[in-house]
Amino acid sequence: MRFIFDLNTWQEIFGSIKKNKTRTIITVIGVLWGIFVYIAMAGAARGLDNGFERAFETVAMNSMFTWAQSTSMPYAGYKTGRRLQLKIQDVTVLENRIPEIQYIAPRNAKGVFGDAPAKVVRGLKSGDYAIYGDFPIYTKIATKKIYDGGRFINDEDIAQNRKVCVIGERTEKELFEEGENPIGAYIRLDNIYFQVVGVHKYTPGGGFESDSDVFIPFSTFKKLYNTADNVGWLTIAAYDDADVVQVEKDVKSTLKNIHKVNPKDERAFGAFNLGEVFNKIMGFAKGMTFLSLVVGIATILAGVIGIGNILLIAVKERTKELGVRRALGATPKEVKSQIILESVFLTTIAGVLGIILGAFVLNIVNILTKDGDFPYANPTVPIPYVLGAMGLMIVLGTLIGLIPAQRAVSIKPIDALREE
Repeated sequence: MRFIFDLNTWQEIFGSIKKNKTRTIITVIGVLWGIFVYIAMAGAARGLDNGFERAFETVAMNSMFTWAQSTSMPYAGYKTGRRLQLKIQDVTVLENRIPEIQYIAPRNAKGVFGDAPAKVVRGLKSGDYAIYGDFPIYTKIATKKIYDGGRFINDEDIAQNRKVCVIGERTEKELFEEGENPIGAYIRLDNIYFQVVGVHKYTPGGGFESDSDVFIPFSTFKKLYNTADNVGWLTIAAYDDADVVQVEKDVKSTLKNIHKVNPKDERAFGAFNLGEVFNKIMGFAKGMTFLSLVVGIATILAGVIGIGNILLIAVKERTKELGVRRALGATPKEVKSQIILESVFLTTIAGVLGIILGAFVLNIVNILTKDGDFPYANPTVPIPYVLGAMGLMIVLGTLIGLIPAQRAVSIKPIDALREE
């Protein structure tokens, strides 16, 4: 251990590096580039991972949406092209037949899929807004951030067909005066008065919703627009350990059975599987992390081998010097330790510089993507990963240093002194 803190040892190491400045710098850059590639790629993968988690933080990751379309095959006496319609009774059947379903929320809407939006009036102000008929369970699948003092639709609203609504933050700005509290106030929705019970903050990732949407109880929507038992679409969340792709297949199969649709008809029911999309994105991010590890290790290894080659050349050039040291009493252990220490020193310096450069680049990327719409956030590499990479470099530096070190101690002093 005292050998490491010996001033003469470091003087000899720096002297050796000074004699081979160009080769040393080129080789150090090789190791530096390896750790930089690893840090940059692993950080980029983590940034993508964080970005999509942020984008979908308000929606259950194992969720999907399904809706009815038209049949493309005849079945059980029905002709092709029959227009299907989801019913509220379908919810109970799906829950009973598919145990992987955690939550299921039937939804209706006006002003979303090409139909005319609702006319909302308050005093002399008015606007056209999309109206959603929802159950409270919907917030278990897609979180709604409600401003202080308000709430979302509850079970009592559904049971009593209450004329209450939750408005969007933009709706509040357009219909209410600045500083005015909308909670408890009344607005006229398609000529029917509704009491505002909450204002929701818009967060991206909820599908086709916006910052001006108005939410009312599903049962009230039914009476207001005479939708009977019809359902526009179903929002479904599976349990975290469920195969959401299989859940989608089971849902479609069950709906085909309920509505007497040919089991082979793939057009009868549409679906968007958010869980499948999210899993693919996470798989891509994990693939990038693994690729960064492979590429980084390969590049680091190549650079460390380069350091070993430089030290071998240095040993050859210093044959006479090493012979003199051995003749003056230097032990094989001291000579070997100096060569290994030089290898570890160069590897560590290159690693630290590569980590600093990688962190700097990731910070620049973070600043450039912070305010953009692209799902990318906080591209960092966990400290254990960085320490692991550094530990690997030190181990490799030590192992590769053993080769020139062994070469140095294998030279007999008498032969070294004869070297010209």
